[in-house]
Amino acid sequence: MTLPALTFSDDQAEAWDAVAALLRLSGVDIDDQFLTPPKPDTSGVMAVIGKAGSGKTMLLAELTKALREAGVDIISGDYEGRRRKDRRTLAILAPTNKAASVLRTRGVPATTIHRILYTPVYDPEYEKIAEWLAGQGDRQEIEGLTDVALDRAWGSYQVNTSVPAALAAAGLRGSDFITGWKRREEPLDIGFIDESSMLDRKQFEDLQEIFPTLVLFGDPAQLPPVQSEGGMVFETLPETRRRELQRVHRQEADNPILDLAHALADPQVDFQSFEDMVADVAGRDERVVWAERVESDLMARSPVLVWRNATRIRLIHAFRAAYGAPEDELLEGEPLICDGIELPLKHRKKRLDLEARGLIKGAQVIYLGPGKRPGFSRLHVMGAEDPRVSAASIVKIESQDEEEEPFIPFAARMGATFLHGAAVTIHKAQGSQWERVQVFAPDIYAASRMGRVEAGQPLWKRLAYVAITRAEHQLRWVVRNRLARPATALSIEDLRAPVAPLELTPEEGVT
Repeated sequence: MTLPALTFSDDQAEAWDAVAALLRLSGVDIDDQFLTPPKPDTSGVMAVIGKAGSGKTMLLAELTKALREAGVDIISGDYEGRRRKDRRTLAILAPTNKAASVLRTRGVPATTIHRILYTPVYDPEYEKIAEWLAGQGDRQEIEGLTDVALDRAWGSYQVNTSVPAALAAAGLRGSDFITGWKRREEPLDIGFIDESSMLDRKQFEDLQEIFPTLVLFGDPAQLPPVQSEGGMVFETLPETRRRELQRVHRQEADNPILDLAHALADPQVDFQSFEDMVADVAGRDERVVWAERVESDLMARSPVLVWRNATRIRLIHAFRAAYGAPEDELLEGEPLICDGIELPLKHRKKRLDLEARGLIKGAQVIYLGPGKRPGFSRLHVMGAEDPRVSAASIVKIESQDEEEEPFIPFAARMGATFLHGAAVTIHKAQGSQWERVQVFAPDIYAASRMGRVEAGQPLWKRLAYVAITRAEHQLRWVVRNRLARPATALSIEDLRAPVAPLELTPEEGVT
């Protein structure tokens, strides 16, 4: 076996060998960098699982690198070149935009599961530009695009390997070069799925239909999908098809957040002793903060993580009141969560447009202001490769009184639906990461008092584990039901794009 220059731990090396063996069965040898054409009669699924910090992402990244060096093409979801009979491909997918963006920040060209289900249809003239950028054609001369603009596109593609981003860098809008979207009709080849603990059975079955060779990467300590029967899809695989990473690599860098997360595995640790640990760590390391109140300034980009819906709604109303938000409109910079798309079947193309731009259920969005037409909003989709969209919107702000209907500051008759995103449930936060995370500890305490067990673990421990591991650099453990006044007004200056936004034009009759 020939491993990459990077030194693996024993469990990572075993997982590498297992994945390499699966890939060899499909005709891809990453050790000897040898490819054979796809074999239609072969298929296989396996899982690489492990807790936070165990090196799953590093292994995924190294496997991606090895496949690329062996000659396997990466399918990004934004453009696919000409098909060849002997072509081998890899798609790296995540359930949400935010989860995909976490991988992209680490150099892994990931996209969402939903995005790979639909492929863009390019204007024939601009498809020649896409082929040139992807190395499948010559540089083109197109009216309206100067040499300087083409150079900008080329430079962008070398950095981002994204055709839409490159064309946007040349000064084009999405509607200039993408004429529509179509459902993928032919299966792909190899699929790596990150955050697979979030998959439900139906999604897993869909992925197996698309990818003959499928490798799942997931964390068994996270929360199972809300609508599942209590387990995670990789738990249904036979033991021979699972490899678990035990060693925690990031702990070697003295990471107090991961230390706390892994302390939850000790059956002797109850809620009070865990809070004592948090307080002790906070007293000697600034990466953990014992917070007496919620910081409203952080909620605009990093939602407070809660368990109970009542807590979520109460914090949202407190956030809006702190910023002086009027009841009949949103302020620029307010965070939203996409709750789905409400469009009739006849407007299927519009639905595909919105979903392909990242407006899928659970997407985190920032409100940028009203659109050009009544009921439309300008939005920034967090984690999306092309984040700026304009869409008919239905925004619901739920009432604190359960008997009352949600308050809707404005709405189109149909379009993308949103809930407020200043606070989210820990279930919805799975797959996301933020630099600083606020965890509302009174909710975790309430879960501990209930004594519920989920998938063999006390529910409060699963909630705490997921919430804590959302923090990249700082964990704020909020122990009081208080909200600090904001130090500055809401703003969208941090979201200013250096290039022209990709705006979706509405279809006739959709308002």
